[in-house]
Amino acid sequence: MSILIKPLVTEKISALNEKGKYGFLVDSEANKVEIKKAVEKMYSVNVEKVNTINVMGKFKSRYTKAGVLSGRKPSYKKAIVTVAEGEVIDFYSNV
Repeated sequence: MSILIKPLVTEKISALNEKGKYGFLVDSEANKVEIKKAVEKMYSVNVEKVNTINVMGKFKSRYTKAGVLSGRKPSYKKAIVTVAEGEVIDFYSNV
């Protein structure tokens, strides 16, 4: 399985892109060194720093005719990657 699942394209992350920081959804078992190598290999950039966040899945409940169904959305891991100054990652080049 790949370490990088998909890039994050949200308003908050897009604001960080101007500062050279990019967000990725990553495998929950991946560590910072593996994430750094995967980003450098896939996008041909020099990574200076990697910050990771483990996000707990949100609690959801639904009211139905049979009663209340409750559970959790899946948990996931995010990585904020800082690239070297002057380098950029273009997510839309392959589209």
